Amino acid sequence: MRKIIFTLLCVFSISATFAQTDISGTVKDNTGVPVTGANVIIVGSSSGATSDFDGNYSFSTTLDGSQTIQISYLGYETQEKTVMLNGAAITLNIVLQEGGNSLDEVVLTATSTKRSQKETPLSITSFGAKQLAKTNTSSQADVLRSVPGITAEGGGGEVGSNIFVRGLPSGGQYAFNPLQIDGMPVLSTFGLNSSAHDVYFRNDIGMRSLEFVRGGSSILYGVGSVAGIINYTSVTGNEKPKNIIRTELGSNSRYKGEFLTSGPLGGEDSNTFYALSGFYRYDEGPIKTGLPTEGFQLRGNIKHVTEKGSVTFSGQFIDDNVQFFLPYPLEGGSRNRPTGNNGEEIFTLQTAAASDIAYATPDGIYRSPIEDGVVTKGGYFLTNFKHNFTDDLKLDAKLRYSRYKHQFNLFLDGSGISGAKAVETQAEYLAARGLTSGDFTMLNGQPLASDALLFENRILDRNRPLTELMADFKLTKTAGNHNITFGSFMSRSKAGDFNVITNYLGEYNDKPELVNLSGYTVNGVTNRGTSYTNRNINSNKIAVFIADEIKLERWNLDFGIRYERASGDIENEGKENFVVDDTGIANLDTVQWGNGSWTRGHVSADDFAVALAALYKVNDNFSAYGNFSRGYFFPELRGVQFDGFGNPSSYDTEKILQGELGVKYGAGKFSGTAALYSVSLKDRKAISFVNDGSGGTTEEVDNQDTRTYGLETTWRYKFTNDFNFNGSFTYQDHEISKSDSNPDFVGNELRRQPNVVATLGLDYDNTAFDGSFIYNYTGKKFSNDANSIELDAIGLASLNLGYTFPVGEAGETLRVGTQVFNIFNSEGITEGSPRLNNSQTDEEYFVGRPVLPTRVFLNATFNF
Repeated sequence: MRKIIFTLLCVFSISATFAQTDISGTVKDNTGVPVTGANVIIVGSSSGATSDFDGNYSFSTTLDGSQTIQISYLGYETQEKTVMLNGAAITLNIVLQEGGNSLDEVVLTATSTKRSQKETPLSITSFGAKQLAKTNTSSQADVLRSVPGITAEGGGGEVGSNIFVRGLPSGGQYAFNPLQIDGMPVLSTFGLNSSAHDVYFRNDIGMRSLEFVRGGSSILYGVGSVAGIINYTSVTGNEKPKNIIRTELGSNSRYKGEFLTSGPLGGEDSNTFYALSGFYRYDEGPIKTGLPTEGFQLRGNIKHVTEKGSVTFSGQFIDDNVQFFLPYPLEGGSRNRPTGNNGEEIFTLQTAAASDIAYATPDGIYRSPIEDGVVTKGGYFLTNFKHNFTDDLKLDAKLRYSRYKHQFNLFLDGSGISGAKAVETQAEYLAARGLTSGDFTMLNGQPLASDALLFENRILDRNRPLTELMADFKLTKTAGNHNITFGSFMSRSKAGDFNVITNYLGEYNDKPELVNLSGYTVNGVTNRGTSYTNRNINSNKIAVFIADEIKLERWNLDFGIRYERASGDIENEGKENFVVDDTGIANLDTVQWGNGSWTRGHVSADDFAVALAALYKVNDNFSAYGNFSRGYFFPELRGVQFDGFGNPSSYDTEKILQGELGVKYGAGKFSGTAALYSVSLKDRKAISFVNDGSGGTTEEVDNQDTRTYGLETTWRYKFTNDFNFNGSFTYQDHEISKSDSNPDFVGNELRRQPNVVATLGLDYDNTAFDGSFIYNYTGKKFSNDANSIELDAIGLASLNLGYTFPVGEAGETLRVGTQVFNIFNSEGITEGSPRLNNSQTDEEYFVGRPVLPTRVFLNATFNF
């Protein structure tokens, strides 16, 4: 009997020790809308779950006694609830309030599971919809310049932003950090025909959040980014209908209307939901060239939720054009905006007068589309399947098809003629071209003043159609403390790249008129078909990877390896000078054009990446982490050159090593991070498009090694629940450690990379009145590898103010607001002339691109 009693006591003790408590409930915001993906955990343990599409969550735990449950989500205040665990089921329904500690926000990008930033061994920045609305005025640069570790240049206007990440060398745009929408890259292959990924979509109020994941660990997921992932997540519908209408009026005649509508399809009990957003915009700025732009975009998705997962169909259609601004001659020395022949300040030398340029070619009359600027028409269709085979086995599969007609027509930054000055007197113009005489007149026949200065420029017309198919598959298995993901990514891309350069002569005035020189020009054109390029490029990629996210009591460990193979087929058309008429005028009786012959080649490369990361939770408020990665970068296919026998140049991968050590702290009113990082890039094919001396451009390729060491800090301090001070500071020491083309470059700093980047911000929001002030600082930098041209530091400040009125009995609101970009009208220079490169000087005139001037926006937003 004693043995039986003892056995029963043991069984009872064991069962009591391992008794499970079931915890479940819902997570909603303060308007009653379910919050999908909220993190619900027991503090100090690995027990927890994330809320589903309807805001529901449930999990079981063997813990007992008094425990603290923490609930967090991006853009909301973290909540903690104390519960007593004794085996009895617990129901806990949570209502989240907007705001909160940024380190408790849930991370959606570059991870297999949803984790808070405080638990992720990577550097991550997250913006919610409200913050996106405050920072976005027109371009990606407006948003990304506030992200730590990024140097963003938006002097070109709405598209073609130059983005530099953590000391990595590039010519700008998105070389090492692709843009993604809903987890799929806008373009799968960098340098296929365009590196300006932002030309294919525009931000709108249908974006729910933005996340930027820095560091090489992100190479394991999706497209396999080298330096980080910039991922936008779209709004999806839920059981509560939502509608937003926003109108905007901006200086320099900008008009824009946006909308977002979402909700259930088929009634309140429906499991199918929709979201649709879009805009229409007309703009004569931000710099008036006489070439207005307009266009629209529609984006939407339909999501059907099942007991085992969901399927989402989403897509985009865009038909939009914008103007792109390049450097132009400024005052030498001061680099201020210059004064023209008419005594007026010059803001742009781009002109509507060039829109009438046309001439004969072997293929017929060619009419320049320069007045259209950057044109994008087309879209994509994306299908996302999520299926839970069991609670511990999940599938996430995405298929995307894209098709775009795209042109990137732009004004260059001078004649490109060897020996010609940026701005010339009439005598200098004749001498530089070997001419002895000639009469300068306006196109209307009026003679040009004898002391009027001249500016010869070029227009570059680029036609770049694109078709692409991508697939991304991830299968995640949870086994104990492990979350193991098996994945694959593939893409098939086809692109065209047709380029024509034409020279024309104009006066040196703001928005100049064209000028004729007798015996040399026709209708202001000085050289037709100065440069001609026509190529077709196909790209194939396939990758497989495996990653393991291990969650222990105090340690979070990430391991992963990725293998990828890329190949490309390149077709280049031959070219020659053709006689197309008999004008008898120099440079105009021939035109450089394609001759119908083609050179074809195939290249391929493969490589692997390894990433390791670990985070140690010292306590609930403080954690330390480190990560290391060995990665690769595939050079751009359009940079592949052919020798005299038609053999393509080598296509070896570029090797990159990255490491980071950091800490994260968040408690009470303060949260912040600090990290030390290093980046080493080897066998980098640095490609520069420089003037060839005859008006065209040529590609110069330098095989380089570079290295960077940096320190990065971020902070946020809440004075009150409504008012906070935030910012970031990045210092980086970088240099070229090898240069095959010029050993004298060794030891020089990387071009266009500053040593210091910082952001300061003040935010206030009490639901009625909201305001934010953001100051972005970019330190001094060099415009070229030779470090012969130094650009001064730039400080840009922007202001956002608004007041929200209740306008209905069902919670409808109207917000009236204003935004001011570059409030102090800073006149810094973002870059010199890439086409002058290491031969650039700073004498009588300096070719550079100023930051955009002050621009004011007024807006009204209806929410109902």
